[in-house]
Amino acid sequence: MTQLNYRLNEGGGEAFYELGITDDGIPVGLTDEEASESLAIIEKITERLGAKFMIVRKEKASRGYVYELLIRRTLDVPPIQLSIALLGNVDAGKSTLKGVLISGSLDDGDGLAMSQVARYLHELKYRRSSSVSHHILGFDDAGASVNDTLSYNEAEIYLRSSKVITLVDLAGHERYLRTTLKGIMGSLPDYAAIIVSANAGPIGSFREHLGISLVLDIPIFIVMTKLDITPKEVLKRNLESLIGILKLPGVNKIPFLVKAENDCALAARNMPHGRVTPIFLVSNVTGEGLDLLKRFLNMIPPRINWSERLGGKFLSYVDEKFNVSGVGLVLSGLIESGSISVGQKVLLGPFEDGSFRAVRVKSIHVNRVNVERANAGQFATFAVTNVDYDEVRKGMVLVDDSRPSAVRVFRARVRVLHHPTTIKVGYEPVIHLKTIRQPAKLIDSSKQYLRTGDVAEVVFKFMIRPEYVRVGDQFVFREGRTKGIGEVISLVE
Repeated sequence: MTQLNYRLNEGGGEAFYELGITDDGIPVGLTDEEASESLAIIEKITERLGAKFMIVRKEKASRGYVYELLIRRTLDVPPIQLSIALLGNVDAGKSTLKGVLISGSLDDGDGLAMSQVARYLHELKYRRSSSVSHHILGFDDAGASVNDTLSYNEAEIYLRSSKVITLVDLAGHERYLRTTLKGIMGSLPDYAAIIVSANAGPIGSFREHLGISLVLDIPIFIVMTKLDITPKEVLKRNLESLIGILKLPGVNKIPFLVKAENDCALAARNMPHGRVTPIFLVSNVTGEGLDLLKRFLNMIPPRINWSERLGGKFLSYVDEKFNVSGVGLVLSGLIESGSISVGQKVLLGPFEDGSFRAVRVKSIHVNRVNVERANAGQFATFAVTNVDYDEVRKGMVLVDDSRPSAVRVFRARVRVLHHPTTIKVGYEPVIHLKTIRQPAKLIDSSKQYLRTGDVAEVVFKFMIRPEYVRVGDQFVFREGRTKGIGEVISLVE
């Protein structure tokens, strides 16, 4: 019981266990009698720890069966949480897939599922997402989708779930790349699901989104949609093309086509390492393959250890702002570290002059549930005082720090992912760091000219206003078709 408690804490509330393995790691299996006794003991242990287990895989071995269990703590408040970014080319079916998952009902082939998750009228009209949207998918302690038994109600799903997955839907059209970058940089996803249309294959922004996931070191899995309208020979050709891209040098993934329930457990266990890339084939209209995808999502373990960040100072980058009647200014964002309580005073900034202002948090909501305290890893909204709506912008921070500083100039180590010619001092890209999006000027570089693939130490200067930046922060810079990635190594006063 002590060992299991340690494993649950280490896994953020979940742990995989295998029964029928010798001390030398040989899968000999258990007889039916041994399995019955072992599972009874596991049941006693988990009950005392406030946890439950489910058998997720059963494989034949030399003298019986090997059992793989997923053990999940059920008395935790809040539930186990992780986030998945939905990437992929325009018209691949990202919003439709999310609509089917969160509503528990199939699509009609004419935009029904997308209407469940669209934020704006023009998104429905053109069937094209242009914004970042968050919706949750909950699982109970038996591994069943809570969304399937409820009409979509965030508060109810959150309260009834032992595991909650936040699905972050990002724009697929190249025109909205800046919005996609803001969404993926600001939400710190555990994983990325790249959606591919089975009848079109890996086209358009697929390679770009795959590249972003690779350089940000986010493990990925693939969901191929539209099986119902794709001829078998076309599916085979596009699947081979996809697998070929995943095996390319520089990508170096191991494609794993998920065909059965046992495959889901293997895929989920290997996701955090990032090498294995599960591939799911689904239809949002007929429901084919959706059960395997949901089974996988129920088992996928959290990758980011938020418990380690809980002890840090409170920090949240402003992702959205709202003016709510009767409440006033409400800010939303991911809590990156620490925790915050109702009534607590924190600093908001930086404003145009680089200053920070004390504000009081009047109320906090997590998934539309009114809470007294919110912790690292949660997407939360904060009603705050002492600041007007027009004074706040995306990219500002709420921080519990006695002396936060905003900087205009910082030194970074960068890698140029693509540039048609050369980069030199005076170059002016747009920096995407967390929810910050601002043009900056290259004022110094360790190399006179930078070309595709080059690595260098450079100095950037924000062109409009100072920002809250920390050493170790990752960022993406872009300008036209030029793209690169960097890491802040020092701040220049």
